[in-house]
Amino acid sequence: MIPDITELCVASWNVEHNGGSGGTRRLAHRILAGYRPHVVFRHELTGAWDHGKRDLYAEATALGGLFPFMAAPREGRSRNPTGVMVDPRLFEIVAHTDHDLPWKPLCHVQVRLKGCPKTVHLASGHLCHFDPVLRATESRRITTLADHGRTALVGMDANSYPYRIADEVSQQIVWDEVEDPVHFQHRTIERNGVRVNDTLPSEILTGGPKPVFTDLAHHAGTGFRQSGALTPTASLKRTDQGPPQRIDWILGTPDWEPTLLRVEVVDTEEVRRVSDHALVIAYFDLSAVQHMLSTTQ
Repeated sequence: MIPDITELCVASWNVEHNGGSGGTRRLAHRILAGYRPHVVFRHELTGAWDHGKRDLYAEATALGGLFPFMAAPREGRSRNPTGVMVDPRLFEIVAHTDHDLPWKPLCHVQVRLKGCPKTVHLASGHLCHFDPVLRATESRRITTLADHGRTALVGMDANSYPYRIADEVSQQIVWDEVEDPVHFQHRTIERNGVRVNDTLPSEILTGGPKPVFTDLAHHAGTGFRQSGALTPTASLKRTDQGPPQRIDWILGTPDWEPTLLRVEVVDTEEVRRVSDHALVIAYFDLSAVQHMLSTTQ
């Protein structure tokens, strides 16, 4: 283990259309590099597959030489792939696979923290923006990463809402007042004859008496009283889709809970110049993570 690293920094960010122009994209790289992340879950790596994945490698280099992976875009589906980047100083790469879901593949990378035998499953997900049924299917696929006692971290744009609405600091959506009719169709489900927030992904992934994953921002916000962890993350620009909501999540299997130190939501003017989504960062006690990963099941 590198002696001057005491905290594991994990970032998750939907950079709108990969930052668009070169200058905006470089600003995104500078913002993210400032936090020196060891794991990055990226969404909307638009165009990063082209030209031998030139833009993907440029971002990984700008972030201090991280090892980058991304899902291959599929013809006729979303052209905004997901990706995972990891710090080779801390991690050994075990495997990389794409989960070929109906709209957007899940980028899944297996790593080991150096000196620790247990494999960690890292996944970057961007749930379907237009169909609650597909989002539920994608969420159930993500649960398989934690099957058989596996340890997993997931960074995602959920395009849906946390199910513990009372704990959120976001202003609640009044759907009758939402101007965009397409957004209404994309983001609501029917319950008892009424259209309400689609919270199914949150329920599938983090609900029930034995949740598969912990919503780490919710854990920090309610367990540690870090109210800033529950800051809304999107949309930071549009005003016709209701007030911003916390739809960008970092999830961990429950064994990550004792290692968590804090969660930050970065919503600065610079971030808003780059994307309509805030940057989400989780910090973990590296010694506690090392202990957690020191035995296999």
